[in-house]
Amino acid sequence: MPATPDPGSTIFFTLTIDGHSLGLFNGCEGLASTVEVEQYQEGGNNGFVWQLPTRVNFSTIRLTRPLTADTAKVAAWISSVTTGITQTTAQISALHANGEPVAQWGLLGVLPVSWTGPTLDPSSPAVATETLEIAHHGFTVTGGA
Repeated sequence: MPATPDPGSTIFFTLTIDGHSLGLFNGCEGLASTVEVEQYQEGGNNGFVWQLPTRVNFSTIRLTRPLTADTAKVAAWISSVTTGITQTTAQISALHANGEPVAQWGLLGVLPVSWTGPTLDPSSPAVATETLEIAHHGFTVTGGA
């Protein structure tokens, strides 16, 4: 974590894969899960329908940020997938602008799904950004905030 976090962002995020930081991100979306439910109508009980859980689905998570030196860490992680997929764990931490943690999410079975780099157009003054999308197999308890 840098000595002076970005003061222009009220919340930012860190991504750690198996204990290795991939740096700070200023956008995170997709921290979600849904439980599929099967309805069961019990015979003789017309006033009640059982809602039985069947499967839990986890959405992919998209992290965005301006290009930084940590972009090389993301590229190295994605390149490592070409030599074989291993079960990895991750942690996403939401931090205040002063660097204090707000919340943490542990992830199981993390895999990079896509990476989108910046559009390098000299006629556009926009900030060069990158987006990393990851898939996972579920949440786990973290030891923090």
